[in-house]
Amino acid sequence: MYKNIINGAKFNRGEGNLKILTEYRRGILFVRINGRLNKGNVKCLNNKVTKIVNNVGITNLVFNFNNLKDIDNKGINAILYNYEIIKRKDGNMLICLDNNNIKNKLNRFHLLKYLGIIKDEMSAFSLMKG
Repeated sequence: MYKNIINGAKFNRGEGNLKILTEYRRGILFVRINGRLNKGNVKCLNNKVTKIVNNVGITNLVFNFNNLKDIDNKGINAILYNYEIIKRKDGNMLICLDNNNIKNKLNRFHLLKYLGIIKDEMSAFSLMKG
């Protein structure tokens, strides 16, 4: 059931300096974010990814931030909101992150105490499939 909805929702959208690519693979929604996630474009993430997570029943979510250039507090709040949705569904959410600048920003907002951080999507896949 979810597969048809998710496949129809696959997108490679760009809004300003933000590009989002989603892929649904074996029960996990992978969201790759490129560019800057900020006040000016966080609505794109909310309108696409958050709606899918909320309405379709996604319980396993991986955000890939390896190509994220910058994130502000609005972007961090959007990620935290997705985390809260996933947790209410007893799901899992991980972040792929190999960028110390972004990691430091997430740490300043205490997001890292809630989210698991890993290097790449294959590691996420292995952890979630346990």
